[in-house]
Amino acid sequence: MRRDTFLKSMAALAAGATLPLTSQAAANLKMMIPANPGGGWDTTGRALGKALQEAGVASSVSYDNKGGAAGAIGLAQFVNSSKGDPNALMIMGAVMLGGIITSKQPSQLQQATPLARLLSEYQVFVLPAASPMKTMKDVIEQMKKDPGSVKWGGGSRGSTEHIAAAMIARESGIDPSKINYVAFRGGGEAVAAILGGNVTVGGSGFTEFGEYISTGKMRPIAVTSETRLKGIDAPTLKEQGLNVVIGNWRGVYGAPGITPDQRKALVDGIVKATKTKAWEQAVAQNNWTPAVLAGDPFSAFVDNEFASLRAIMSKAGMT
Repeated sequence: MRRDTFLKSMAALAAGATLPLTSQAAANLKMMIPANPGGGWDTTGRALGKALQEAGVASSVSYDNKGGAAGAIGLAQFVNSSKGDPNALMIMGAVMLGGIITSKQPSQLQQATPLARLLSEYQVFVLPAASPMKTMKDVIEQMKKDPGSVKWGGGSRGSTEHIAAAMIARESGIDPSKINYVAFRGGGEAVAAILGGNVTVGGSGFTEFGEYISTGKMRPIAVTSETRLKGIDAPTLKEQGLNVVIGNWRGVYGAPGITPDQRKALVDGIVKATKTKAWEQAVAQNNWTPAVLAGDPFSAFVDNEFASLRAIMSKAGMT
């Protein structure tokens, strides 16, 4: 091979290494999941990874679970370690925004790159099977007697179930600041606490509680949706006279400092993944509501969500 031809070949290979993922056969993606294994973010991240591989967007996906502080610990690691990396992804959602609001600390989320909203999931409140309480009405009556005697277990402070619990208290004429909320770093920890009777009532998505509800280890007593959810034999909060409807959306961000072309490639790949059989099966299995919103509209959505959540949390006495 002539020297000039060889040099041109090497230059082409070097350029190819930095091309957006749609210009390559497939990428080796890295997925930051800013929560412990077993929860909604973990399930979402791994389902997305499988779908990206099925779509031919990724040849492999590695996962890094880093729980704590409503995702803030994983977010900080992601922002600091992945600058300019077009193959780095991070799962996030409403919980992260709520945690940022409650912490009242500067957030690094603005440094990362918004890519797409994936889904929405309504919350289900459950009682351990052995609980003497049977309904949400029982829980509220006990709270009216002694708010602190009812331990609400769920995700981090500012999570959707935390906000919902505060809204339930307010709707019931109870001071939301008096609720006894126990935050856990991940869905697995919350499940163990509920099954062990260490909390009175638990809140989370169907992802975490589904198998325990189906086997009778947990009793669902309410869902936070407008209408009843398929696969869960539980009334809505509105049916029970409580004007509480709130959903938990999840999305995905890219690394700070990626180029517009790299961002577009990631967005296109994620949208393609949400059309695969693997993703459709995950949506059905976990009772998720598809809610794909990509690119700039997703960026605007996140900005609006910050404002909306601040208003809801302020009204519920959480800020």
